[in-house]
Amino acid sequence: MVEMVVALGVAAFALLAVMGILPVGLKTQQASVNQTKANGVLAQIVDDLRADVRLPPGQASKAQGDWSNLHGHWVAVATPDTLYFTAEANYINNSLNAATAPATAVFRATITYLFPPTATTSIAKITVSWPAAQSDLTKVAGSVDMFAAVNR
Repeated sequence: MVEMVVALGVAAFALLAVMGILPVGLKTQQASVNQTKANGVLAQIVDDLRADVRLPPGQASKAQGDWSNLHGHWVAVATPDTLYFTAEANYINNSLNAATAPATAVFRATITYLFPPTATTSIAKITVSWPAAQSDLTKVAGSVDMFAAVNR
């Protein structure tokens, strides 16, 4: 009987240790999922910026999608562009009120154009952070950054 009580005590202690690390493992897994999705958003933005080429005046843009208007800001605007994405990394068109994150937004992408651009190359710093509602990067749950050189 004593052996059985000791065995149950050892098993309970081991089970408590495993249950204690479970929340840490779940939090790490969720952070990894969000970082992977944020890297996908980064790749999507860079692909769109690189696909859009500067054409002579009067010719249509080659960019695709609802956020293809980014190409016009390389020289004209010194403020960052802000884009919002869902948990599935789908773009949310929020052109009417870009300062406020939509309710379905999980990721916030901030594209800062670095000056001075040359005639052929521009540099952009792209930051994707989550949750989207938090604009202060010191208070976000996570973020990823990337510099992208875009041939123009």
